[in-house]
Order: sequence, then structure tokens, then C-alpha cells
Amino acid sequence: MFIKMIPEIGHFALVIALLMAVIQAVMPLAGAATRRPLWMAYGHPMATGQFFFVAIAYVCLTSSYMLDDFSVANVANNSNSLLPWYYKFSAVWGNHEGSVLLWSLMLAGWGYAASVFSGDLPRDMVARVQGIMGMVCVGFLLFILMTSNPFERLLPNMPQDGADLNPLLQDFGLVIHPPMLYMGYVGFSVVFAFAIAALLGGRLDAAWTRWARPWTNVAWAFLTVGIALGSWWAYYELGWGGWWFWDPVENASLLPWLTGTALVHSLAVTEKRGSFKSWTVLLAISTFSLSLMGTFLVRSGVLTSVHAFANDPSRGFFILMLLAITVTLSLLIFALRAPRVSHKVGFNWLSRDSLLLVNNIMLVIMTVTVLLGTVYPLILDSLGLGKISVGPPYFNALFVPLTVLMCMFMGLGPIARWKSMNASELWRKLWLSGAAALVLGGVMPLLYGGEWNVWVSLGIVSALWIVLPIVRDLFDKTRHASSFMAGLRRLSLAYWGMVLGHVGIAVTIVGVAVVSNYNIERNVRMSPGTTVEVAGYQFTMTELTNRRGPNFLADTSIIQVQRGDAGRSFVMRPEKRLYIATGMPMTQVALRPGLFRDLYVAMGEDLGDGSYAMRVQYKPFVRWLWLGGLLMAFGGILAIVDKRYRRAVSRKSSAKAASATPGASTSGSATSKEATV
Repeated sequence: MFIKMIPEIGHFALVIALLMAVIQAVMPLAGAATRRPLWMAYGHPMATGQFFFVAIAYVCLTSSYMLDDFSVANVANNSNSLLPWYYKFSAVWGNHEGSVLLWSLMLAGWGYAASVFSGDLPRDMVARVQGIMGMVCVGFLLFILMTSNPFERLLPNMPQDGADLNPLLQDFGLVIHPPMLYMGYVGFSVVFAFAIAALLGGRLDAAWTRWARPWTNVAWAFLTVGIALGSWWAYYELGWGGWWFWDPVENASLLPWLTGTALVHSLAVTEKRGSFKSWTVLLAISTFSLSLMGTFLVRSGVLTSVHAFANDPSRGFFILMLLAITVTLSLLIFALRAPRVSHKVGFNWLSRDSLLLVNNIMLVIMTVTVLLGTVYPLILDSLGLGKISVGPPYFNALFVPLTVLMCMFMGLGPIARWKSMNASELWRKLWLSGAAALVLGGVMPLLYGGEWNVWVSLGIVSALWIVLPIVRDLFDKTRHASSFMAGLRRLSLAYWGMVLGHVGIAVTIVGVAVVSNYNIERNVRMSPGTTVEVAGYQFTMTELTNRRGPNFLADTSIIQVQRGDAGRSFVMRPEKRLYIATGMPMTQVALRPGLFRDLYVAMGEDLGDGSYAMRVQYKPFVRWLWLGGLLMAFGGILAIVDKRYRRAVSRKSSAKAASATPGASTSGSATSKEATV
């Protein structure tokens, strides 16, 4: 009896979570406005309860999948009794309703974490953050219950078996990519909440940036890993061998990453120098708004993409209204409050402040470029002005030069001083790095063995221009220490996070430049006994076999690969699968990965007489794309665990005690001890 009621329990848990979110959205904000500690205290238990009940709902939906309860429409449409258990587990978020439930679970989890780890912050600030998080949760829980209920039943006419999960999603990539991406998307809601809370409380000082920076870095690190995993998944799953297609849904994840990157740097300037306060808040608002826009694009039905989940205009309209309300209210608060609490901090045109500002502006221009290319065709279509297609030529023509220009300023940043610096000193520190980057960038493509290519050379020059000034900066910071290692140990984790983040960008740029220009591809007809040579490797099809998987039938090619005449040989096994429940064919590529090259074989259509169309590719440095992403994310994590943030928490305890006193000021004026931390 209990098992049959699992979907109803999940639905009821969502209703309770919504009621708690409403209380969380109202009471703490009202308490902060009226200085009532009891009302402010509602935030933590409501955030905890909301997370608990959304988690119950998620467990109920997962249980319905694992138990093959095909009376639940969501399970019947996205699972099958033959589906392996691990794909049933990930199928929960492989559809619109389940993915929104996962989003809401993560949103509630972030709200709970913000409540738990903000215990030493001023009570009024925490209350405002909790209230704003509650408002966002109300919007998404209403969205689930009104338009995207994952617990709808098909009774009494339930199917005997399910329609199966889309074969494109029956992959390990589904297990890890969406959760990582959503953690990044949703994580920026905490930063957004801190920004709006700072505006409402008149607390645009260095303290709020120190509170918000760890949350920003965590969200940015998750989003970075999520995008890298999505690129890796598309690379091997779709059978094309590409790593980025400028698909509108791919762009939807790139947009908040660009503004999030600008936000990470802007928060650093605001904390260090007290400048860019209004700009930092605006970036926080923009980043979360772009995360909501990504949700709208994926779930509104306005896009046709392998990544898009939903095709329901009512759902798109709901999210569009949620986006409009969020953007309008936050910008209204910004317009009313920012001029009162901001002030100017001077700096020279040649300083780290100005260089970070230029890089921020470059990132925003890149965001606008991608946003325009993504939404302009949709706007024209919605207005009945015709259909146009904006593809890779547009994005590459604008994005690549902007990236190169941004790299120029990135190389200057680590060397430059705050506030002001002498131009001759900057030249003295950087001329050798610049000369080495130009020489090595011109020579290294020839050493690789390929033809000299201007784009590869430019990519390597840009990457070296990012890395070599960091090497010089490390030398300057350690040369007066008793030993080189002693000097390295004195450097903070936040500094090492910056180093890894910039090196990660450089590694990714090298990967993009080399694989885009030196990739070798051959589309051939192969049958047993056929040999084709690509980049010095001989690919010989030795036999064709058949096998049955848990829910598919597969034709498998056995490919013997050898480099030269005396090289060590190995076997690759690309497959052409037919999924039983849906009758959908799928390509399962064979990969031989390596740090400096991938060998990639995809099995195409059956051409008759025992032969198949085969795509054989040699992809140099393609792994550097994702290695760079991992380095960037790890750099963000290192910055989070820097000990000065732990010290900052202990210094805030006195401010918390003061704000907890009835009648204490909640304005957080710049003259308070807190504002000078």
C-alpha cells in the first residue's frame, strides 16, 4: 500500500515545501525591515524544512523510476523495464519535469547551505538573504506544481511498459553533466541574494563582498566543470567529433559563465579596494538573470535542439514571467539603492584596477555578442519577420578576436600594482615575457610537425602571454625568501587559485587552436580487411560482430590500429546500436584518448555487402580543452578555502551580536567596524 502511495507522498511534500518557502520569503524580510529578531529567526527552520521536503519529493520520484511504476506519466514516458538501474537513476533528470525538480532540490539545498554557513553574519543580513532565496524557491515550486508536476498519474489506463529513455541520454554523461551544470546555475542565486540583501540593508562595503566571494567561486567552479563535461559528452556521444557547436542551448550555459567570470574578478576588486561596488552588484544580478534565461531557452519550446527538454509554450511563459519579475524588481532595487550606498575610489589608468575593469568590460561585450546571436533569430521569428540562422561563422568572427584582446590584458593583470603603476616598471617586467611568447608562438607549431598556421601561432602566443607573466610574478614574490620552496609556501591559496584559473584558460586556448586547425578527418567505406591511414596510423577492420546489450542490439566493428610498421597495435570497437523499445539507431564511437592526441572512430550507415561508412579522425590536443576547464574549476575551489575567509568569519561575530540587539541599526553604515574589515 505504501509503495502505491509514493507519488502522492512526493506531491504532498512539494506542497508543504511551497508553504514553507512562502513563509521563508515573507517573515525574515519583514523581520529585518521592522527589526524583529523573532520574525528574522523564521528563515533558518523554513530553509531547513523546505530542503527536507523537496528532498522527500525527489526521493519519491526516484523510487518510482527504480520500481518501474508506469502509472506515473513521467516514468512511463522516460523509462523502460529493460533500462539499466543506473540509467533509471539518471533518467529522473533526463526530462523536463524531473530536471526542474532537481533544480528545485539544488536551489533548496543552496538556500539551506547559505543559512547554515552564514551563522556568524549580521542577523539582518542573513534574514534578507534567506528571504530572497525563499522568493526564488516560491517561483520554481509554483512552476513545478502548476505546469510541470512530475507525479501525474496515468490511471486507470497505465501502460505495461515504458517508452524508454532517449538513447542519446543513455550515457554516463547524463549522470554527471546536468547536476554539475545545475549546481552552477543555481549557485548564483545565493550571490544574487547577497547582492540584493546588501542593497536593501545599505551594506555595499568590503564585508558583503567577502561574504559573497566563496559562494561565487563555488558556483563558478561547478558551472565551469558542467560546461566542460557537456563539451566532452557532445564530443563522443553525438558521433561528430566536435566539442562545441554554438548551439543555442550551449550558449545558454556560456552566458552566465562569462558574466560570472567578470563577477569573480569584480568582487576581488571591491573587497581589496572598495571600488566597482555598483558594477559588482549589477554583475551579480545579470549572472543569475542569465541563468534563468538559460532555463527559459531550454524549457520554453522556442528552441529545437538535442539539449532542449520541453515543448510547451505555457511553461515557457511561466519562466519568462519569472525572469521578467526577477530582473525588473532587482534592477528597480538597484536603481533606488545603489546611488545612496556607493562612492568613488580613485585609481590610475595604468593599474590592476583599470586592467580588471577592462577585462570585465571585454567579458560583458563577449556576453552581449553571444546573447545577440542567440536570441535575435528568436525575436525575429516571434515577431513574424522571418527566420534566419546565426551559426558558427558569426560567433567565431566576433568571439575569437575578443578573446585574443582579453588575453592581452590578462597577461598584464598579475604584474600590475593596485591603484597606480609606472609604465617603465611594467615594461621592465613584461618585455621578456612578450618576446618569449612571440618567438615560441611562432616556432612551436613547426615543432609539432604540422604546417605553420597563423591561428595556431596566435593561440599559442596568447596562451604564453597569459602564463609567462605569472612565472615572472612568482619569481618576484619568491626571490627574497630563504629558498624558492619557502617562498612558494608563503603564497596564499587565493593566489594559487588565480594562477590555476589563468593557466586553465591558457591550456584551453591551446587546445582550441590546435584541434581546430590540425584536426584530420577521413570519411571512408570499410569492410573486413580494409585499411585506411590517418596521421601515420593504420586502421584495419578485421571483422564485424553482433552483440546484445541490456536494451539494445549492436553491430560492432573490430578495428586494429597500428602506428607505422613497428608501432604497438591496439583494438578499437565502434558500434552501431538499435534500441529495442524505441527502434532508434545510435552511434557509439570508439576513442583512444591521449594527452596530446585522440584517435576517434565512428561507425555510420550500413552500405550493404558487409561494408559500413566510417569516420576516422585524428584530434591533436583535444583533451586540453577539458583539462583547462578542470584547472580553472580547481583554481576556484582553492580560492574558497583561503584562510583569510575563515579569519573574516571570526571577526564578524561581534557584528552579529551587535545586530542581534533590539534597536540596533540595520543599515550597516560605512562608519561601523564591520564596514572597515
